[in-house]
Amino acid sequence: MSSDKHNESKISTMEDNKENSPDGLGLEILQVIKESQQQHGLRHGDYQRYRGYCSRRMRRLRKTLGFKLGNRHKFTGKKITQEMISDNRYLLLVLMEAERAWSYAMQLKQEANTEPRKRFHLLSRLRKAAKHGERLEKLCDSPRVDAKTKLEAQAYTSYLTGMVQFEMQEWKAAMEAFNKCKTIYEKLASAFTEELAVLYHQRVEEISPNIRYCAYNIGDQNAINDLMQMRLAAGGGGGMMAEKLEALITQTRAKQAASMSEVEWRGRSVPVKIDKARIFLLGLADNEAAIAQAANEETKESLYETLLAECRETIQAVREELKAEAKQRERGPDADGGKVSNLQFLHSYLTYIKLWTVVKRNESMAHVLQAQLKETQTDENKRGPRPQDLIRLYDIILQSLAELAALQGLEEDHTFQKEVALKMLVYKAYRCFYIAQSYVLVKKWSEALVLYERVLKYAHEVQSKAKSLNNSLKDLPDVQELIAEVNAEKYSLQAAAILDTGDAPEVPPQQQIKDNTPLSERLETFRLDPALVGKQPNLVEFPPDFQPIPCKPLFFDLALNHVAFPPLDDKVEQKGKGGLTGYIKGIFGFGS
Repeated sequence: MSSDKHNESKISTMEDNKENSPDGLGLEILQVIKESQQQHGLRHGDYQRYRGYCSRRMRRLRKTLGFKLGNRHKFTGKKITQEMISDNRYLLLVLMEAERAWSYAMQLKQEANTEPRKRFHLLSRLRKAAKHGERLEKLCDSPRVDAKTKLEAQAYTSYLTGMVQFEMQEWKAAMEAFNKCKTIYEKLASAFTEELAVLYHQRVEEISPNIRYCAYNIGDQNAINDLMQMRLAAGGGGGMMAEKLEALITQTRAKQAASMSEVEWRGRSVPVKIDKARIFLLGLADNEAAIAQAANEETKESLYETLLAECRETIQAVREELKAEAKQRERGPDADGGKVSNLQFLHSYLTYIKLWTVVKRNESMAHVLQAQLKETQTDENKRGPRPQDLIRLYDIILQSLAELAALQGLEEDHTFQKEVALKMLVYKAYRCFYIAQSYVLVKKWSEALVLYERVLKYAHEVQSKAKSLNNSLKDLPDVQELIAEVNAEKYSLQAAAILDTGDAPEVPPQQQIKDNTPLSERLETFRLDPALVGKQPNLVEFPPDFQPIPCKPLFFDLALNHVAFPPLDDKVEQKGKGGLTGYIKGIFGFGS
């Protein structure tokens, strides 16, 4: 609520400035929309939260303007007219009504994926939003409103109208509305400040995929290439048309896949009968080209993830066909005679694409970390990655290459096995290099030197084996650069080790401090103490100090209950003997 009030005060200040301007009333429609959306849920795609914000904003505006629609007992409908436009908050009220209807439509758009019936409600709310947009445009026709606000209102209404037509698949009308919106925003961007121009250009970029999509559905076949590039560069379509764009590209590839019957790999032609595999293999070249042309590492990482996701789905489809084939093979005789079937070989090919994509993705990430690591080494105050991060990446690469060597159907392909073994040697050399770097950081000079020698061994082995495999190193890191870097690191390592050894004698004098603490109490601390090997070594404290102990407990004779006493019958006098004389003796003790 505090952020709502802050935004409202900001808008009010902007409105007051506009109201006092000689050009008339004004409202920064696109700026208000973008700021409200970013601060109230749309940064995370939470349309329900934004819809609630719009409702609360409308209630506060009505209360401030005294424009209440009845009371708690009765609703009284009122309409804002041009004669009432003495304050631009009336325009803001209509704008919030349109935004509330639009956000509700977008919320239903998300829910319609699982509940198709909500699509009808979605269309209803979109029409409602467009109707409010038309009201806003008519109100802005008032002579009290400045020219810029009128143009923004026209662009906003065209945008909402285009969204309605787009959902109804009225491609021509939608394209006209979006083009009108695009033209207005481009003109505004060229006429105003840089801050507003950025907002206008962002809105133009948002609606550009919609325009191309409409053009394709109208009949422009060239638009599909632009759409595919947008989808690959952004990792998917924008906003409302994301699912439509994916479906369109899949549909286009499916049409092309109808003519695709087989694929050749490792000297073997394999028929491709699964539609999903055909579509994936047709789009593979486009995906790889988009990755090669990626502008930055973030885009490249997104493209790798998209390609891997499509590859996993295709492999799953082939795996299901393999299960069905295995069941049929159990029922009938095995006619292949131990040869790998075409479907299994296709599965191996797709797995090869997936694993090699993982290798290339991790290598791309390693290049980024290597550059950051060099910057960190030159600037000690800058925090960056550690060699351990690169070791993990190369571990994943080596694991993927080991899986490549074990692919079914390629066991007898000796050329393939040699290529994979050569690639493993290259990445082992790089992994070993960064293990040595991690040892250098903790000043373990001998271990690091041994590992550097191991790196040179791997690198020279790669150079010797690469002569017979000329094309195997074209996609791999340059080993010659690694050799030069290792030689330089070895000299630096030897110098650092010598300097570290020269500083070592300065440490013992600090440790030879006289201390009367016995050895038994400082076992965890190393200290050179010559007295320990003398005639009177201070090993333990003697005599030991007095220590309090609990007092001796009370004595309980626990054995008394288990003692068998001897009979005393002969000692006891029998009854009836002695008479009075015995009684008197007993009293005075004469009997004992």
